Amino acid sequence: MTNAGPLGGRRGIQLPTVPKGDVIASYESYLEAQQTVDVLARADFPVSGVSIVGNDLKSVEHITGRLSWGRVALSGAASGAWFGIFLAIVLAIFNPGRADLSLEFAAVLLGAGFGMLFSLVSYALTRRRRDYTSQTAVLATSYAVVVDPENANRARNLLANAGRGTGTVL
Repeated sequence: MTNAGPLGGRRGIQLPTVPKGDVIASYESYLEAQQTVDVLARADFPVSGVSIVGNDLKSVEHITGRLSWGRVALSGAASGAWFGIFLAIVLAIFNPGRADLSLEFAAVLLGAGFGMLFSLVSYALTRRRRDYTSQTAVLATSYAVVVDPENANRARNLLANAGRGTGTVL
C-alpha cells in the first residue's frame, strides 16, 4: 500500500500484519517462547523468518495502592521538579557564563510547586471517582512460535533434538 507524500509523491508504508507460516510450538509464557527462539538461534537457524505471536490478548490492571492527598502532592511535586530540571538545563545552556545556580534552583522549585498545585487541583476535581493507583498491561494467554513454511520441519527437528518438551510442540 502506498500513500501520497507531503509533496504529492508516493511513499511506501509497511503496515504490520500477522506473520504467515507454520506454528511449531505454543507456550503459556513469553519467556518459554523466547527460549525456543534462542535454541533455534544457537543452532544457526535463520531466525529472521521466526515470529512470536501472542494470542487472546487481555488487559490487566494491577492496583498498586490508595491515593491520598499527601501521595498526590508528592507525585505532583516530583513530576513538576523534573520539568523544572529541564528548564534549568535549558537556562544553563543559553546562559553559560553564570557562576551561581540560583536561577536554575528557582526553576526547579517553581516546577515542583506548580506540579504539586496542578496535581492537587486535579485530584480534588476527580476525588471519589478513582481513589487508587494502578498499572495496566496487555498480556496474551498463549504465545505461538511461527516459522516460515520452508523451514518449519528443520525447526521442529532442532527443537526435538534440544529437548524442548515444555509447552506444546506441534
